[in-house]
Amino acid sequence: MIPTVVWGTGNVGRAAIRAVDAHPALELSAVLVANPAKVGRDAGELAGLGRDLGVAARDDVEGVLAEGPRAVVYAASGDMRPDDALADVVRAVRAGAVVVTPSLYPLYDQRGAPAEFRDPLLAAVKEGGGSLFASGVDPGWGNDVLPLLVSGLGSTVEAIRCQEIFDYSTYEQEESVRYLVGMGQPMEYEPPMLLPSVPTMVWGGQLRLMARALGVELDEIRETLERRPLEATVHTRTMGEFTAGTQGAVRFEVQGIVDGEPRLVIEHVTRIHPDCAPDWPVPPDGSGAHRVIVEGRPRIEVTVEASDEGENRSAGGNATAVGRLVGAVDWLVEAEPGLYDALDVPLRPAVGKLGRRTR
Repeated sequence: MIPTVVWGTGNVGRAAIRAVDAHPALELSAVLVANPAKVGRDAGELAGLGRDLGVAARDDVEGVLAEGPRAVVYAASGDMRPDDALADVVRAVRAGAVVVTPSLYPLYDQRGAPAEFRDPLLAAVKEGGGSLFASGVDPGWGNDVLPLLVSGLGSTVEAIRCQEIFDYSTYEQEESVRYLVGMGQPMEYEPPMLLPSVPTMVWGGQLRLMARALGVELDEIRETLERRPLEATVHTRTMGEFTAGTQGAVRFEVQGIVDGEPRLVIEHVTRIHPDCAPDWPVPPDGSGAHRVIVEGRPRIEVTVEASDEGENRSAGGNATAVGRLVGAVDWLVEAEPGLYDALDVPLRPAVGKLGRRTR
């Protein structure tokens, strides 16, 4: 059994605890939290399992890493604290752990990552012998392994479009939804996630991964952006009120240009209410989905819907990201120390998991 730490117990961390508990090759050895109110509580309670796992949450990072865990699932957010998240991951890799995380977007394409992200991790690998694999949903499997798999079913491929179409009212990340993405803010507000070059920083690595796998060169990466205001005030279960006239929907594309044409496109269509921008693409049931469209012969369209924690689509997306990461831990433990990306780490069948339940 591989001793595995889950670092963080928020939206991703809850799913990570459940995934580690369900994995036949992993053993949950510790859970790290930042909130003092969670210290001492059982991991099963924090994960909503309805049963104890016999692992109490701790806040002593150095103490946990000193115990020599073989793997760390780093589930703490990096959206608002990228420098701190990078420092945490470097510490874990330096301690010799295999680290998997969705929290560091620039490292999804680790070969093209900026030096300020890549160099400290390469030094940590050399010093401690750990490894890193960073991935998620979108960015993540929704625009690397899934579109590449589907592209292999075609005779000819003219373009690949990856879409995330989501109703953000199901999210429980108010700070990110309101301030990073700008939902509920005046239309003159400039959301940090949508500033020029930021979408390329987050999703450009996915375009580079697809291009590398397909054997093509990108001429450049372009961005497009549209925003729409709410026509009426709406109320959400998780985040309260969003006022009429404020931002209610966002649509943007990050385009990989090949031979002057946008051949690889990552598109996001996000709303705080389904009534906003009804002319934009919608998911099949109005809640949320990830879709890949391969234009070519034949034309192929695949839509993936995931739900968890009471049919919640955002929780379902988190769970799939965690499934990809936690499912890679035993492979990474057997691999050489280093930095890995989605083209290196295979997406494998759920070996040993059929019929296995987390209750």
